[in-house]
Amino acid sequence: MTEITRFVALAFDLIDGGLVSTEPVVCANPAAAIQTAQGQWKFLGHAGAVAFSRTSDFERGKFNHRHVLRWFGQVPDEYLEDGEDDGE
Repeated sequence: MTEITRFVALAFDLIDGGLVSTEPVVCANPAAAIQTAQGQWKFLGHAGAVAFSRTSDFERGKFNHRHVLRWFGQVPDEYLEDGEDDGE
């Protein structure tokens, strides 16, 4: 069994009253994913961003639940189930 953990930063823009995701950014580790998500929100002006990890076993086709590391600004409700709000 070969499990791979991916760390991802994903930004969201507010378009026509709804949040639309941008292209995900794969990061080397959890800290980089959090820092990238914060930068997407704070410095690049996206409505919000989230950093999450997901462990997958591609040999068996098994994709585990997404674990939210941190979120910033406005994100869809599905990303609020895990992790903590940074209070900003």
